[in-house]
Amino acid sequence: MNKDKILLQLFLIVALIEITAEYFRILPLIYIFKPAISIIIILLYWKNSQKRELLFFLTIGTSLVTNVLFIPNQYNLIFIALVVFVLHRIITIYYILKVKAIKDYVPIILASIPFMFLFFYIFFDTELVSKKIYIILIIHNILISLLGGIALADYIMNHSTFSYWLLICVISFVTLHFIIFLEKFYIDLLIFRPIAMSLNIFAYFAFYKFIIDIEKSESIYLKG
Repeated sequence: MNKDKILLQLFLIVALIEITAEYFRILPLIYIFKPAISIIIILLYWKNSQKRELLFFLTIGTSLVTNVLFIPNQYNLIFIALVVFVLHRIITIYYILKVKAIKDYVPIILASIPFMFLFFYIFFDTELVSKKIYIILIIHNILISLLGGIALADYIMNHSTFSYWLLICVISFVTLHFIIFLEKFYIDLLIFRPIAMSLNIFAYFAFYKFIIDIEKSESIYLKG
């Protein structure tokens, strides 16, 4: 069995344990297996990438830090986690724009508008206790809407394999963002945690596939 299959099987096992731990809120397991998911994705990328781009490691690394900071559910850590999460989103957007070499931003802006309407409608219908969190969440809503616009516009205009992976990744992120809002400000259901974790895992695996597919296509183009 090659290393790829071993890592993928390990990723699946770790993901299933983490999703189960989230449902039953088993904190010791969450502290181990939540960051392990990001580490395995980094290992997969390290093995399969010819570029080993620093931005990929920054993207997954900031995600790892955010996920760990969110575990204790303490206000001061949540605020730091949100700040790191905004940084993570900025890096992710910059990275995607860089690898896609997008020059026309008008389709992205137009495609971002429906996401903005959705998230800001939900956002302004909530009561937030902290002005600091209020400002950060506004920034995050703009960034997630922009991310949605990038993926949607790219899929409609290009419809390539990596555009498909990017769309899956961003749809997972958008749905995750929506579920977190529902859980925090509307209704707290036990099932939300494993669903959110499943979407998070799926989103980052799709992001990994998106980057690897783009790098492979660039390599084939240069060889041709």
